[in-house]
Amino acid sequence: MAPGHGHGHSKLELPDYKQWKIERTPLETVQERLATRGLRDPWGCNEAWRYMGGLKWGFAAFVVALGAEYMLESQNDDKKHH
Repeated sequence: MAPGHGHGHSKLELPDYKQWKIERTPLETVQERLATRGLRDPWGCNEAWRYMGGLKWGFAAFVVALGAEYMLESQNDDKKHH
């Protein structure tokens, strides 16, 4: 059940974000790489730049797969039954 429904559960306490440091960690290296590309936000969502180059190849693979599926299905028209 959700907190706050009178079941004896106390309020959820979040830890202080200042207790974690990123110095000398892989995250610091990622932040430095992102900064060279003009990205200043320290969150992981900014790592999307790593995957942007694959969009055109992924779309091309999708089109090829769709074409192959259509071609194979069109050859089996006489064999369809329920």
